[in-house]
Amino acid sequence: MKLTHLDEKDRPKMVDVSDKAESFRVAVASGIITMSSVAFDMIISQQTKKGPVLQTAVIAAILGTKRTSDLIPMCHPLMLTSVNCDVEELPELPGFKLTVTAKLKGQTGVEMEALTGVSIGLLTIYDMSKAIDKSMVISDIRLESKSGGKSGNYTRTTA
Repeated sequence: MKLTHLDEKDRPKMVDVSDKAESFRVAVASGIITMSSVAFDMIISQQTKKGPVLQTAVIAAILGTKRTSDLIPMCHPLMLTSVNCDVEELPELPGFKLTVTAKLKGQTGVEMEALTGVSIGLLTIYDMSKAIDKSMVISDIRLESKSGGKSGNYTRTTA
């Protein structure tokens, strides 16, 4: 299998998508942050000194999704049509699951955008809560599903 981000002389390149047909594309990614019960409770009750952690993390996830091509060298700048971010409380951990759904009609997929959005959202939770708990762990950042494009659909089958 030939790597698409290397040219015939093994130099890095951005993939040429100019001949690809546009299609409707959706990617969903998720990740988890675990923390102490104290940090979880303070975030839920909005008692952190830096403000509303979860609301800020949602905004950061959306911004991270939009700015992916500025952060990942070979990603194309994309005209996203929708970015949605959900935060699920996981008191049994304790922690949170953050899920980003990115959509567009275009010539390349949005998997990296969804994954970057999740990463930035979770890092924002960490940043805003690190004074309470420096031992937080970000984990399980992964693609849950994608649709559209030449490679077709993908849905994660294992937990």
